This record gives sequence, C-alpha cells and structure tokens, in this order.
Amino acid sequence: MTKIVGTLGPKSRSVDTISSCLKAGMSVARFDFSWGDAAYHQETLENLKLAIKSTKKLCAVMLDTVGPELQVVNVNETPISLEENGTVVLTPHNGQEASNSLLPINFSGLAKALKPGATIFVGQYLFTGSETTSVWLEVSEINGDDVVCVIKNTATLAGSLFTLHCSQIHIDLPTLSDEDKDAREFLSTLGDLSQTQILAKIENVEGLNHFDEILEEADGIILSRGNLGIDLPPEKVFLFQKSALHKCNMAGKPAVVTRVVDSMTDNLRPTRAEATDVANAVLDGSDAILLGAETLRGLYPVETISTVGRICAEAEKVFNQDLYYKLTVKHVGEPMSHLESIASSAVSSAIKVKASVIICFTSSGRAARLIAKYRPNMPVLSVVIPRLKTNQLRWSFTGAFEARQSLIVRGLFPMLADPRHPVGTYFLRNYYNLLQQNPDVVHQFYSEASTMVRVDDLAGTNTTVNNMMLH
Repeated sequence: MTKIVGTLGPKSRSVDTISSCLKAGMSVARFDFSWGDAAYHQETLENLKLAIKSTKKLCAVMLDTVGPELQVVNVNETPISLEENGTVVLTPHNGQEASNSLLPINFSGLAKALKPGATIFVGQYLFTGSETTSVWLEVSEINGDDVVCVIKNTATLAGSLFTLHCSQIHIDLPTLSDEDKDAREFLSTLGDLSQTQILAKIENVEGLNHFDEILEEADGIILSRGNLGIDLPPEKVFLFQKSALHKCNMAGKPAVVTRVVDSMTDNLRPTRAEATDVANAVLDGSDAILLGAETLRGLYPVETISTVGRICAEAEKVFNQDLYYKLTVKHVGEPMSHLESIASSAVSSAIKVKASVIICFTSSGRAARLIAKYRPNMPVLSVVIPRLKTNQLRWSFTGAFEARQSLIVRGLFPMLADPRHPVGTYFLRNYYNLLQQNPDVVHQFYSEASTMVRVDDLAGTNTTVNNMMLH
C-alpha cells in the first residue's frame, strides 16, 4: 500500500535491474539532476520505458532538480583528507585546486552571510550517517571573501563536487540554477508541462517556517530529512515529521519521507533502528518512502526495495485506520462537497461490509485520491477513463498522466480503461478481467466471492456521474 520511490543511477539504470526494481515494488523512478547530464538521464529513461514494457507495470517518473545549492569544486577529483582540529579555508572558485587546506566553492558571497561560530557541513552525499564521508566545520574567522574554519571531525571527501550546507543561515542564491533549466527542458520532452505535478522538497528551517503556504501551493511534499537533520536539532526532527505528515494527510496531498535505510547502500540488511524508522514513517502517515543513495549507487538496489516494502506491509497491519478516519472526517467538517461526501462514505461502507477492494472509475483521478485520503485498509483501484481531445490538428486520448501520478499515493493502484467500451458496459462485463491487471493486489485482497465498493466520478466524459454502489 505504501509506495516506494527508487532513484535510478549507476547501480540501477540497466533494463534488467530496473525490471527487477519494478517487480520488487518500485512505483516511481526518480531522476536526480544534481549529477549527470540530460543525455545520461535520457538513456536511463529509455531503459525505464523498456523495463515497463517488459514487466507490464506502471511507473511514474520523478525529476529531482538541484535548486539553489552551494558546492565545493574539486576539479581533479583527488580525495581530500581533513583532520580533526585542523583548519581549512573556503574561498570563491577561480580555478584553484581543492586541497586539505583550501576548498573552492561555487559562490562568491558566502563570507558576507556568515559570522564566526556558524556551522557548515560538507559532503558528497550530505551525511549518509558515516562520519568519514562528511565533515562538520565551524567558522573561526572571516577574511575578505575567504571563510576560515576549524575542522570538527576527521573525514575524507571524494569526488568532483561536494554539497555545502550552512546550518540555519539564509544564503541569497538564485532560485533556478542552470541545471534546473536543463531539467525543465528535459521534462518538456516527456509531455505537457501543464499536467506535471510539483512536489516541494522541505530541507531547511526556511521551508519549515513557510510550510503551510508551501503545502497550499504544492501538489505534494518531500521531507528531506538528511538536510533537515542538519538545520534542526536532532531531537526536533521527529516532531516536524509527525506534524508535516499530519498536515499533508489532512490536505489529501502525498507526503514522501527520505533517508530511511542509509546503511543498505553497502549492506544487505538495514539496522534495527532503520527498520523501526521505516515502520514509524508508515504509522505517521507517509504515502511513500524515497530511496536515494541506496538504489542510486548502492550494492543492493533490488533487495533494498523489497526489504522496505516488507517493513511497510507489516506496519500497515497495525495502522489505526479507525482513529485516522475519524480525525480526517472531523478535520474536513461540514458541509462536505458532494465528492468528498461520496469518498468518505465509500470508505466507511467498505469497512462496514468488509469489502476487499474499492474500485473508482474516474476521468480526472480526483475521487480516487479523495478515497485514498481516508486511508482505507483495502486497496483502491483507480480506473482512469480516457478522454478524447484535439488541438485541431490531431486527436488524442488523455488519462495516462492521471494514472501515473496516482502511483505516489498510498493505497491507490491506477490503471487505464479501454476507451472503446462505455463505462457501464465496461464494468459489468469486464471487471474481473480488470482486477487481473493487478495480480499482486488481487491475490492478497480479492476473490470472486468478495464484496467490492464501486465509485463513479465521470464528470467531463460523455456522461456526468458521481455515485457509489456495493457489489
């Protein structure tokens, strides 16, 4: 029911590996534009398309842009060893070579934003939990454009670029980087940008302070806990996670949690603390778990997805659905909209009759998402009815976007209906065949003797219907 986002990279971009990831439970493929060029990602995307075709499994694409980011430039890619209690100077990059005493950075205004005593973190993967791959610096002196720092822990930095983060300091960086513009151009080749959903990544105190406004505008939220763990005191991170997930849940917008099983980058099993962390993210209300380095460069991408999926499934068994439903209904209040009323009633009815599945025929995906917002303990099959549209030059069917975008919503399993059949006829004659398109769901939740709840949300098709039925 909880979705898994896998980041595709060097260890997971082949057709065979992507196919295995899809079979293991990956429903969203993330492309990280903080490294690699558009041509590299395009090749990975073509491999993803082949894997989808061979496995016959839907998969959405998530494109993660860099955004404003400070970086240390290491042109020669020589490993840099930094020793505890030593000093190192951060300076604007003007062709200098990085060394254990000098770290060139891609921004000239850093010295103006910092004061002695400020905290800086540097690392290629920004703190995977290993103190040997990231370093904590404390500013001791500002000397013109240079920032002199004391090294607080021994570490070795390897690679061409290291992320630099200044804890709780506002840095006046451009909103869009050149890489972001490249990412937007890449995205425009995939389809209509107006249909693209935007998930806001919250990764610093500034994002926390404006969380409610961001949630109102965004289509969903990603909690970047690696960065948040730097900006926030460690003892405060869990409080924000619970608060943010609750707000997303009540708004009916998907919430994604990151940085859960870092140790599986190099190990076949997660630690006990990581396994508990995944389960708690599910119990807190997360829609999806995002795997970054674990699948991007990890040794066991497929096993990681499978392990996280099993942990999520166990946590879902003890999720307090009854309490959650009551809280959601109370939050929505009265009067409800017609569609909200139908969605909440469908979940209530499905629970009372112990239905095995809720099937929602929808033209937009709205009703299916509303049903999923109430977290029923049975799957919601969202059957997207394609709509015919034209730009006066050619005719085309819509629906693929709506189906794929549901893949990040907890408990929602989308599929495209056959546009050749009227909705009523399609359902009555073919709904058993329809269920067979999701065999993993069917075998776990459904048999021909089971009760099912059907919801129709067909506004904008050749008929306009909003109703609920029991079968």
